[in-house]
Amino acid sequence: MSLFCKPVSSKRRFLPHRLLNQGFTFTLFPSVAAVPSSEWESLSGQSSIFLNPAYLSIVEKCTYTSMLCRYVIVYYNKKPCGIIYYQVITFKAGTLGDLVTAQFQNGQSKRLSMFEKYIESNRNEELLRLFTCGNNLISGDYGFVFSKDINQQTATELLLNITETIAREEKIRGAICAILIKDFHKPLEPSRLLDNEKYTRFAVEPNMVVEIPEGVKNKEEYIELFSKKYRNRAKTIFKSLAGLEFKELTLTEIQKHEKEIYSLYENIFDRARFKLTKLPEYYFSKVKAEFREQFKLTALFRESKILAFGSCFLMPDSDLEAHYIGFDYEVNNEYNLYQNLLYQMIESGIKNKCKCVNLGRTAAEIKTTVGAKPHELICYIKPQNTVSRVIQKPFIGMLQPAEWTPRNPFKEEPEEKRAGQKV
Repeated sequence: MSLFCKPVSSKRRFLPHRLLNQGFTFTLFPSVAAVPSSEWESLSGQSSIFLNPAYLSIVEKCTYTSMLCRYVIVYYNKKPCGIIYYQVITFKAGTLGDLVTAQFQNGQSKRLSMFEKYIESNRNEELLRLFTCGNNLISGDYGFVFSKDINQQTATELLLNITETIAREEKIRGAICAILIKDFHKPLEPSRLLDNEKYTRFAVEPNMVVEIPEGVKNKEEYIELFSKKYRNRAKTIFKSLAGLEFKELTLTEIQKHEKEIYSLYENIFDRARFKLTKLPEYYFSKVKAEFREQFKLTALFRESKILAFGSCFLMPDSDLEAHYIGFDYEVNNEYNLYQNLLYQMIESGIKNKCKCVNLGRTAAEIKTTVGAKPHELICYIKPQNTVSRVIQKPFIGMLQPAEWTPRNPFKEEPEEKRAGQKV
């Protein structure tokens, strides 16, 4: 089944119902404000906050890099059957140079030496544009949704064809150097379609997920399921907060403490191994204003000063999705701020009767000590020119998981119970 669509000029690419074939068309939109919300929401529905137009509108205002957002509605016989979300991020040469230098381990190739010389003399030049299907601000497969009436092969063909077409058209505004499609818990099918288009599949840091045991009513009951070693460790972590108070903030309180909250977020961002996008300054209050009940931000106070905060979404599928955190590194060890934030997320999940608490990526080993288990995430990347071929290996290296040792805090099940379980 061929779904080929030729790229068009800059002026024509936002025309409605561009023809694919066999009844399929698509329309590209330059902003979320231009998207027909009823058509978009007929497919995004209540399934994900991260494809909600109100949330995507906030994301459009991210400021750390030059970022464009693109939106596609796919039609079959003029009826919406799919939506696709893209981000186009521009990197300066200096950012890429730091990435390459940090990741290459084996000597100096002639090509790399020439590349590094170019970087040094052009550090502020815009060198790479990453075309991402999905959202670089969050983990998860929030790049597209197709109707259940569209079979898997057709959906993948549509996705790849439209992605290739729009990526080529974006070169009108500057060279697209690589296409990234992210993040999946299982491979896209059929895999031969991605192989034929020369996509490289790779694993990134896993999502760390806590499954809330049935019948657990509070944090204390949760840690009672731990072995003595980890139960005592958890109690010591809790005791380190003596005299401090966790408080869930209202919109007015978030606005009052916005600068403190953002400064703590920047502490984490500035230490990140790889920076794609930075949140806009008033991100947290804007999200709270749009999602009063679903978005929670809890701050840890020492008297009137905030030492740490954690934010999360209560998702429609009864999961809690941990979002951004921030804390003061100078007192992190004294108060075990990071680990207390993890336990606070779990406590919030229990309180809101969630089935799972998704703690996100990074710090996998520490997260296993509070009961999280890794869920694999898969991405696909396709270089578009010589620059992206040079940096593909170090780029993937930045996203792949570092070596870590999984921990199991829970009590071992009795031998007779394990023997009776079905395999």
